[in-house]
Amino acid sequence: MNFRKVLIYGAIACCNGMGDVMLKRGMMDVGTVHLSHWQHVFTAFLSPWTILGICCLAGFFYSYLTALSWADLTYVLPATALGYVVTAVLSKYFLHEYISVWRWTGVLLISAGVGLVTRGPSVTHQHVPPVREEQHELA
Repeated sequence: MNFRKVLIYGAIACCNGMGDVMLKRGMMDVGTVHLSHWQHVFTAFLSPWTILGICCLAGFFYSYLTALSWADLTYVLPATALGYVVTAVLSKYFLHEYISVWRWTGVLLISAGVGLVTRGPSVTHQHVPPVREEQHELA
């Protein structure tokens, strides 16, 4: 894997995790949104944390699309799971959330699964049958 691909996968993990944490921080400022007053959620767009979170998630989406352009979905999607590690660490130290041993174990298992996926090829080459002569003449 070359440096460009590592950079894109790193951007996927970091932008995803940072975006989610910033959205959570912005919603902490807004407060609880109830179904009876669902319009209240639009005040979240006035929070700088929400705006930064949206920008980070836009960066995630750009990186995700870029990775999908050269690798299989079954390779890229598990790589997005590394964002769970970033989210857990930022939630603990930035949002001061308590993360139980069970949650850390889950993050560890997800990371191990990502490690297994990265051991295979990033693109599956499909076997294309050769064109027979009579098919070629018809075209």
